[in-house]
Parts: sequence; C-alpha cells; structure tokens
Amino acid sequence: MRRLCALLLTALTTLGLTVLAQPAGAATTHTPVVFVHGYTGSAANWATAETVFLAGGYSSNELYAYEYNWSQSNKTSAAGLADYVQQVLARTGASQVDIVNHSMGGLVSDWYVKQLGGQPYVRHLASIAGANHGTTYAGACLTNASCVEMYPGSSFLRTLNTGDETPGDTRYATWYSPCDGVILPYDSTKLDGATNNLVACQTHIGYLTDTLTLGAVERFLNS
Repeated sequence: MRRLCALLLTALTTLGLTVLAQPAGAATTHTPVVFVHGYTGSAANWATAETVFLAGGYSSNELYAYEYNWSQSNKTSAAGLADYVQQVLARTGASQVDIVNHSMGGLVSDWYVKQLGGQPYVRHLASIAGANHGTTYAGACLTNASCVEMYPGSSFLRTLNTGDETPGDTRYATWYSPCDGVILPYDSTKLDGATNNLVACQTHIGYLTDTLTLGAVERFLNS
C-alpha cells in the first residue's frame, strides 16, 4: 500500500526507516500522524483511517504506521516506537507527532509516553478502544508476554497507571463502547484527564472501518 507510509520497525528488523510514498523532505502542513495497531494487528489495519485522513486534507507523507511483533513485551514494542517516532521526526522535520492507537496499541503508546520519555514528542494521543487499563480477554493468550502484561492487575499495568495518566501538555482523547466485546470492562480505555468519548455501540474491530469515529479522531488531532 503506497499511500500509507508503513515503516516497519520490529525487534526482528534492522532495515530502519522504510518509505513507501513521498520522497524525504516533502513539505508537511499537518503534524505527522503515527498509527499504532493492536494485538494480532498490522499496518494494514489503518487503510480506512488513511482514506479518512487523506479526505481531511492530510498528504501521504504525513501518515505513518508503526508495525511491531505483537506477541513480545509491550515494553520492547514501546522502545521500537520511540525509535520510530524519532525517524519520523527526522524525515519530516517536525518537532512532534500525533499518535493514534487501537487496542493493545494503547499500552505500547502509553509506555512510550509515560515511561520512555516520549511525552514531549507527542502533541496529541488518540486511543481507540485502547487496552489502557487492561482487559480480561487477555486471559485467552497468556502464553504471550504482551497478554500477560495486558491482563488486569499485572505489574506492567500497575507501573503504567500509577500517577498522572495524562502527563504533560499532550492532549489526550479516548473512544470506548459497551459493545466493544474485547476490552473488558469496556471503560478500561478511559484515561483520567483525557477527553473520553462514549460511542453508543461499536465492536472492537468495527472501529477500524468506522468512518464516523475515525473522522472524530482526525478532527481531534486538528483541534
């Protein structure tokens, strides 16, 4: 997919910044957006979001998707995200990015922002059905380090959510729904200090093609 800049940075790759769209140095008018997928996800999850953001005035060289090994520790994935953000900043010349995450991508993003010094580099953080306080659904995949960390009460979550849940001058927003079915309890997505948006009824995977929610996210980033 040429239009979405799917820059692949995982624990298994040493390829660095891979550009699939505009040449380096192309002008940007928006804060670059970094999309962070969830458990079993990939950069391809953001195809509808790409369409929505392009319709909203973004250009291809302003949209990036971080792809990682979803079975590994979220700490490792967050360290990869930290490297990825710096490469996006170097490529675009921007001083900050906006992060949009889905599902377990919330944990990867939050660990980067709160534990790895990422907050000054993040202008907005939008969490769509993020597993920000864990989900009991993770009990089905406890053979993976990421799911152990995502299960409510884990040491990872206790560390992550101790203190200010929305630090610094980053603007935070979440979208959550009682029809989610994967984030259990469904209000686990909410962050203290964020603009928490209740969606009347949307499934966990349905968010990825929900143009109304994705449009709301795009407007939040430009607010």
